[in-house]
Amino acid sequence: MQIDTAIDGAAQAPGPPPRPRLLDAGDAAFTIEFGDVVDPGLVARVQALEAAIERSRHGGGLEGLIETMPTFRSLTVFYDPVVTSRDTLVQALEPLFDNAAPQARADARRWELPACYEPAMAPDLLETAQALGLAPDAIVEHHSRTTFTVYMLGFMPGFPFMGDLPPALYRPRRTEPRVRVPAGSVSIALGLTAIYPWESPGGWHLIARCPVRLFDPSRPRPALLAPGDRVRFRPVAVAEFQRLEQAARGGELDPGQWQIVTSADYPHG
Repeated sequence: MQIDTAIDGAAQAPGPPPRPRLLDAGDAAFTIEFGDVVDPGLVARVQALEAAIERSRHGGGLEGLIETMPTFRSLTVFYDPVVTSRDTLVQALEPLFDNAAPQARADARRWELPACYEPAMAPDLLETAQALGLAPDAIVEHHSRTTFTVYMLGFMPGFPFMGDLPPALYRPRRTEPRVRVPAGSVSIALGLTAIYPWESPGGWHLIARCPVRLFDPSRPRPALLAPGDRVRFRPVAVAEFQRLEQAARGGELDPGQWQIVTSADYPHG
């Protein structure tokens, strides 16, 4: 899960944002690239353009457009070349580049997911604390009191890249990636945090584990989280983690119970 671009959240230059670049992606897709860093401002521009495109599609416009795929800093547009052309779509989308003002997504949700930060579920917590000169409890406090924003899904189905990690927890990726990272592992690297939906290789630092299934093909919306969603973590003990994990495996755990529906239940933003 290599992130090759800068991720320090470099401030954008004052004044109007630069025009995006258009990059060809085969004969039925093109990419609209807003920048070359992972920055909250670029993420907001990507999400705003995607939302504007969806509004236009629902209004009957953009014939031939199939779907869009967002990343941290770009949006790829897939289209049917039998129905439309690249030039036609670009001409239709260009007015949206400047008029799609960044704003909170209307369908964005807020979540409070359980996470066990105890050593059995957090193999890198002590090492991370030592490397950062912090007590393990301080790592847990910093991480669990932060409200993260889902920037994008990638790497594997349902895998959420979330920012912004508190600067005190900034660490580079591991020099030696693991061959197997347990499903549900909550990880940090650079300026991001993430949750592994499946067991897989990975090079991030594992500081907790979450028992909630992030991807389930049997659900109407298989990926639990979506770009724009806001997430925070609630520390739980090992016994509670094991109870929730068993319930999830048995299909007895409704992941919707972790969605926060009122601001009063979500005091940290």
